[in-house]
Amino acid sequence: MVDFSPDTLVLGIGNLIMTDDGVGVQVVHRLQERYSFPPTVRLLDGGTLGLDLLPYLEGVRRLLVVDAVETDGPPGTLIRLTGDEINIAFRTKLSPHQMGLQDLLLVAELQGFAPEELLLLGVQPEEIGMGTELTPTVAERVEPLVDAVLHELERWNVRWEPIPDMLRGS
Repeated sequence: MVDFSPDTLVLGIGNLIMTDDGVGVQVVHRLQERYSFPPTVRLLDGGTLGLDLLPYLEGVRRLLVVDAVETDGPPGTLIRLTGDEINIAFRTKLSPHQMGLQDLLLVAELQGFAPEELLLLGVQPEEIGMGTELTPTVAERVEPLVDAVLHELERWNVRWEPIPDMLRGS
């Protein structure tokens, strides 16, 4: 069996049992349910795997991460960071998964397969605590985040198609 490495990886990270922390994973789940993508694109629920995600970065040229992002701004604020902005943001508390993501990208670079292009889309959480539901403020931002991911993929010339309602799972 030949392992195919995608050109583009959309990685949702977060913990689905920690309220707003799960927003990145929920965005990726919605994308998987509603859209089909070419084989050059992988959508991945990275959960809280940290360095265990390293094999998924091999061969990836463009990485789009979706996560809860701490900015000290108002809850629900949408965030878009690229390249060096992400490195600068790592100097402060960026995400509940900051260390895992930062370590992952550093090890990928040391291994010689860091993505050429890196983009982080997220939302300022309202609450990170035990619970399986997003707060209403962050739940309202899931659809705009889905749209933002699709917009960025279009910017990268990635074509996607909506899955017809009758073909979607219930």
